[in-house]
Amino acid sequence: MLDRARALQPRLVQLRRHIHAHPELGFQEFQTGQFVSDTLTALGVEHMRGVARTGVVAVLGNGRGPTIALRADMDALPLQESGDAPYKSQTPGVMHACGHDAHTAILLGVAELLGKEELNGTLKLIFQPSEEGGAEDKSGGLLMVQEGVLDGVERVWGLHVGSGETAGVISVGEGPIQAAADSFSASILGVGGHGAFPHRSLDPIWLASQVLPAIYGIIPRRLDPTRMAVITVGTIHAGTANNVIPMKVDFTGTIRSFEEDTRALLHKSLEEAFSIARAMGGDFVLNHPYGYPANVNDPETARYIRGVATDLVGADHVETALPMMAGEDFAYMARKSKGGFINIGAAIGDKPRPHHHPDFDIDESILSTGAAVLAETARRYLNG
Repeated sequence: MLDRARALQPRLVQLRRHIHAHPELGFQEFQTGQFVSDTLTALGVEHMRGVARTGVVAVLGNGRGPTIALRADMDALPLQESGDAPYKSQTPGVMHACGHDAHTAILLGVAELLGKEELNGTLKLIFQPSEEGGAEDKSGGLLMVQEGVLDGVERVWGLHVGSGETAGVISVGEGPIQAAADSFSASILGVGGHGAFPHRSLDPIWLASQVLPAIYGIIPRRLDPTRMAVITVGTIHAGTANNVIPMKVDFTGTIRSFEEDTRALLHKSLEEAFSIARAMGGDFVLNHPYGYPANVNDPETARYIRGVATDLVGADHVETALPMMAGEDFAYMARKSKGGFINIGAAIGDKPRPHHHPDFDIDESILSTGAAVLAETARRYLNG
């Protein structure tokens, strides 16, 4: 399978670069969906469009066996791409800065590798919109689950490229591998006034200075030290002039955790921290909805793809993945079916090309490796 995939490498690069040059944000992947559909049609692969608004689902196999799925996300990010690559984004302010262009190209490669195979069962190729939404109401993965795409699916696999990891090295973990990703926004409310007469006001910046240490104390003093979690205050905004005490201070931030009881504790503790403002005579408004749940790999499903990867690329190119605090809405699919999510290193030499950054890019040599691992996992699982 690896040799066959390597023979497709020029085509995979072409696919990836076309998608990279024409990025679209979540639930706006109309051109991308059309391109995926056109490519599948040319391969003679049956598929449906308009799934979860802008997604595409292809179906392979004879239906006489289990149903499994492979998933790739298609959306881009609101960033202006830097550099002068010939495949640079042609859409101002939007770029593929997280590798979803590569994921989509890899899954199209799977369609070509397996399109003519006799598969004893059903294989769904899921081209998912809007992974970057960051909230339940913006998750293409959740919407696909709600629309029944994962109904009857025994196992589902997916992958993510890693621009900071050695190209071609595959990482597989069991159990929780990516954190639940929640957000919060808040306002601490005081009484504004003249900066020369603070006693006639209730300074919300002073109130905030009491709340912040309580927020930063949640992880080291409220949480079991054997648990992993993060609370980050990302923005603080207040005031308009140096001699004016403002009416309020606005906050935004993120909460990351793995276990549901830890998640609940962090949300409760955040409310208690902000309540300090009320105890000191002020008030607060706090919004802290749940975002994506933790992405948890089913151990057996993870071990299966690890075995395939080891056979294809060798044990020296397969590592055990450690849990990370980044979120991923593949988690919804892994809650519905037994999930296995892997990472494939795609660093370009030693130059940093971080995710969600205008300089992001990948070593394209990994495209054929990713396609081979996913295709062989599906073929071997269905055909033995």
